[in-house]
Amino acid sequence: MNMKDENEQGPSDAFENVLEEAARSLQQRSAPGHSIARMAEPGRELAPLQLEERRLIHREDSVRRQSDAFREIRTRLLSIAGRQNFVTLVVSVSPRSGGSFVTRNLAAAFAFDEAKTSLLIDCNMRYPSQHKALGVEPSSGGLIDFLEQPSMGIEPVLYHTGIPRLRLIPAGRARENSGEYFSSFRMSTMLDSLRCRYPDRYLFLDGPAIKGSPDARILSDLADFVVVVAGYGRDTPAAISQAVTNFDPEKMAGVVFNHVP
Repeated sequence: MNMKDENEQGPSDAFENVLEEAARSLQQRSAPGHSIARMAEPGRELAPLQLEERRLIHREDSVRRQSDAFREIRTRLLSIAGRQNFVTLVVSVSPRSGGSFVTRNLAAAFAFDEAKTSLLIDCNMRYPSQHKALGVEPSSGGLIDFLEQPSMGIEPVLYHTGIPRLRLIPAGRARENSGEYFSSFRMSTMLDSLRCRYPDRYLFLDGPAIKGSPDARILSDLADFVVVVAGYGRDTPAAISQAVTNFDPEKMAGVVFNHVP
């Protein structure tokens, strides 16, 4: 006999409820336009010059070469994923190799497509930078704050970026032992919910450098694909090869050589 009170839910019950809710959500949405319409940037869309100042790609010719490079990565990810949306972890081999730069521009490249939306999540607890790079003031906290207090809901930590169809969840307040948060049931449930709620949404996790931190390996368990960023002239072939061995080969999408720190 099941003696559990009908109002009491264990982790497995909560997880099943999340999946059931996601399934219902997918069935109710026959087209992605509903979510995309809500991703507009009324009155605060950044101009090309402002984007360049923040080292972000755009559609104008002045950054065409850089934009095309990120579009090429986008095309590769989409080709290996098929029609399903996905979670991509981007991590650098070593600090200052430009992993955060690549993550936000890859997220922006997906947002270029008017049939897709991007969600950038800053998981680099040692050196969180995405809110500064995007000019966002995280007044309501960020990822860690939500994981500590899920009752607050996810909406307060979803910030506009000035780029249509691109949202940011900043890292939030610094905490010790961030790996415990990333390996938690709440973290995996949050990502499942964010991805399943809208089939046109693509999630990008900005992880810490592989060297010197176990968090990158922990985060890879939550991702569908891993993109490793190597600093051009900074990371040796041996260091790159060693870094790649940290991840499941089936999840490895490739290595990006980056000139920008």
